[in-house]
Amino acid sequence: MTDDFTQADLPGWLRCNDPNKLEKLWELADRERERRVGNWVHLRGLVEISNHCIRSCHYCGINTANSALKRYRMQHDEILACARQAVDFGYGTLVMQAGEDPDLDAQWVADLIRAIKRLTPLAVTLSLGERTPAELKLWRANGADRYLLRFETSDRELYTSIHPPRNNQTVSDRIALLRIIQSLGYETGSGIMVGIPGQTCQSVVRDLLLFHELDLDMVGIGPYLAHPASRITRNGCPDADIEQVPATEQMTCIVIALTRLMCPEANIPSTSALATINSTQGHSHGLTRGANVCMPCLTPVQYRGLYEIYPDKAGSKTTPGGSHRTVLETLATLNRPPGLGPGNRSRT
Repeated sequence: MTDDFTQADLPGWLRCNDPNKLEKLWELADRERERRVGNWVHLRGLVEISNHCIRSCHYCGINTANSALKRYRMQHDEILACARQAVDFGYGTLVMQAGEDPDLDAQWVADLIRAIKRLTPLAVTLSLGERTPAELKLWRANGADRYLLRFETSDRELYTSIHPPRNNQTVSDRIALLRIIQSLGYETGSGIMVGIPGQTCQSVVRDLLLFHELDLDMVGIGPYLAHPASRITRNGCPDADIEQVPATEQMTCIVIALTRLMCPEANIPSTSALATINSTQGHSHGLTRGANVCMPCLTPVQYRGLYEIYPDKAGSKTTPGGSHRTVLETLATLNRPPGLGPGNRSRT
């Protein structure tokens, strides 16, 4: 917290629509970002290694029910080529992301992590969904540095409404799994979607307090964007009596700014979802309102259009080189240098 901000201010900021007041929030968050984590923008090369998924999340374009989607699973040599490209571009981290794909065998992933660590100086971040403690332990032992698992919302009823249990099993407890991930020594990341149908300001306040309670190393905030092939295809409110949080760029930036003030030392990305709803200034707005990370996509061209978790995803029609040039142009405009090294969380 700062002298200009306390937890009691959270509801008021989430309901704020006054441009002049919001400028003060952007200034507070940007000042705290510079004071705590500096002017560097850490670049994480993102590789979407598989679009197979066994989950039926009601908003996601790669959910298991989307039979029209061509599925892929990258091979070791393809992923290692992306890792080498990350080094060539000067990135400090490789992020491997996938749907929840059990055919990404745990030992196969462990061998891949070990090869990346042997051949490159990169930090390795995994975002492979809900995996068993044994799998997570194996990957950590083989050199994985970070794990990302967004809990999406701390409201259990809301979570269940868009994340049905797999095969009629018990609803997952991602918060408990995050604590296991932390106990294994990973730098741990989570986050939420802003604007889920039925989401209220009170719910987002609880999310922000949970970020602080978990003492997260990374926090990702993106707008709720439903894919046309999913079961939920609208951003509207299902109940007129609910104070619906809008899935807008402004609200997403408010939550990013508040996250910076609640978790001042965390690494916070300006997400591709933010750039999707504002293709010209989304990344810039995120980076001037609390964020300090960008994740340019290294997924090969033949696969990146198939990892369409929401429609018209930013960067889905360009090359890795194009994504790299775009992020460097954004940083030059903001006079923010790319970070050096892995960009671990700053702890003061």
